Amino acid sequence: MFAVLHLDEFALQAVLRLEAEPPRGPVALLAAGPRAVLAEGNAAARAAGVVPGLTVPQALARCSALIVRAPRADAEAEARAALLAAALTLSPAVEATAPGVCTVDLAGLAPAEREPALTAALDRLARTGLIATGGVAATALLALYAARWAGGATCPQGAQLGPPTTLGSSPAPRLLVVPEGRSFLAPLPLAVADPSPAVAAIAAGWGIRTLGEFAALPKAEVAHRLGAAGLALWERCVGDTHRPLQVVVAAPTFAAALEFEHALETVDPLLFILRRLVDRLALELQSAALAAGTLRLELILDDETVHAHAIRLPQPTTHADILFRVLSTYLDGLRTSAPLVGVRLSLDPTRISRRQEGLFDCALRDPHGFTETLARATALVGPDRVGTPQLANTHRPDAFQLTAPSEVLAPLASQPALSPLGLSLRRYRPPLPATVELAGRFPAYVWTTGAQGPVQEHAGPWYGSGDWWQPEQSWEREEWDVELESGGLYRLVRTPLGWRLEGEYD
Repeated sequence: MFAVLHLDEFALQAVLRLEAEPPRGPVALLAAGPRAVLAEGNAAARAAGVVPGLTVPQALARCSALIVRAPRADAEAEARAALLAAALTLSPAVEATAPGVCTVDLAGLAPAEREPALTAALDRLARTGLIATGGVAATALLALYAARWAGGATCPQGAQLGPPTTLGSSPAPRLLVVPEGRSFLAPLPLAVADPSPAVAAIAAGWGIRTLGEFAALPKAEVAHRLGAAGLALWERCVGDTHRPLQVVVAAPTFAAALEFEHALETVDPLLFILRRLVDRLALELQSAALAAGTLRLELILDDETVHAHAIRLPQPTTHADILFRVLSTYLDGLRTSAPLVGVRLSLDPTRISRRQEGLFDCALRDPHGFTETLARATALVGPDRVGTPQLANTHRPDAFQLTAPSEVLAPLASQPALSPLGLSLRRYRPPLPATVELAGRFPAYVWTTGAQGPVQEHAGPWYGSGDWWQPEQSWEREEWDVELESGGLYRLVRTPLGWRLEGEYD
């Protein structure tokens, strides 16, 4: 069995999917080349009499509300990549048959799984902005006919129309499943078989409109009158064409690039484009059974400079929503020196992480959500004020440094065999300013918030200093333990800034 994914009006869809607000009325696409003629149009344009080959003035004379778009090679390349990625989620045996057409060999897929898998692939394409139809049949040619006719309002006799799906306001993707036999071919229009213009004109002159009518002609007479082109069309009309697929090899890299028609000065249109690119790259990752470990973003500026940034993900993922949120968070506070004229996005693939959690292991429930929140906090307060505090390798009290938070929390340390000796010191945060009266070189009276009175007993002093070779970071302190007559045992410290009451012993 074979399946075909088909994008009608492929080049036009490729251009419109990159517009945040595509036009809803009649739209047509210019043909690539020196002549300014139309290549294709949407259903509204065809209903107004706009057909391929018309010049723009001729088309506007028939439909004054017509909107004309120019073709874009990069947009078509993106659409082809998205279609191929969706097809590769079904099977590794995929052929890029034509622009907007992919043929898939379903031999490795169980019969009960074929229709749900095809419907899921159509849904994935719809989320990337491409509305496709699908067909399933015994041969690649019949599957192509089914896919082209799947969007029709009627179902040919002998075929089964799959359930429609609705995604937002987009048209519902359709799937046509053809059982064994060719009875469904007869009522299909002759255009489904791709006749050459000359043969199509002759067939129209004979009054032939469907595949069944053309297949009813004697094969020998068709070959005699219409030559090789007519004979090939007759074989396509009866569905006798069998051929092996020319299987494509999946790209080893996961990258996307686009140039903008107009320079972008705000982040919203950039985010829309990035969403399209991320959806396609996520599809490619899923079809290759890989995950993204690092995002690499390059913004091409109007002043011929490039802003490049790499974002390492806290955990490999294939979810497009997570990848897009990471980019959105980074771009939220970004300012560039010039408008944007292009963008390049690439993913560093890695294996999907799977590991058995230990019974007492403690890890982050949502590493991506935690990292996103951390990035927002960093943008607000600065990178030097966000992290996990770690004790610094120094004798300076309370010296610490911020390090990046760990994805997996270390298990709690076991209780020491011997309890620490001495009293516990409850530190004041911050230390309380104090006024101290000395008797010689010993503290004799203390005034501070919450504690004051004569010193009954004292111990010390203990001196500490360090970083004397760095004038801006050098420190020195003199520590005393004092007991007041009114009660209470305290840690008293003198620094170049004055006296402080640092804490109270329990």
